[in-house]
Amino acid sequence: MTIAAIITWLIIGLVVGALGHLLVPGRQRIGILLTLLFGIVGAFVGGIVTAAILGAGHLIITFIVSVVVAALLIAVVSHPSSHRHIYGNRRRRRGVLR
Repeated sequence: MTIAAIITWLIIGLVVGALGHLLVPGRQRIGILLTLLFGIVGAFVGGIVTAAILGAGHLIITFIVSVVVAALLIAVVSHPSSHRHIYGNRRRRRGVLR
């Protein structure tokens, strides 16, 4: 693996991560390094999945799957499953704050 290949992976990862970041609704409190990491992982997983299902040479479909995978990773990390607050307000249940 050459330096040019590593730089290309980083640029593609940043683009995929940024597009995935834009697809997730709401505010994400993750930095650019985590976005880059999720973009690289999304590009890698997207390439493997599309190559396994469709074969090699489907660049546009690979890119779309990569962005979706990155968006899913960002959504999982930035929006944990325990939602204590809805739109900034605490839920009330029978007059008791949770």
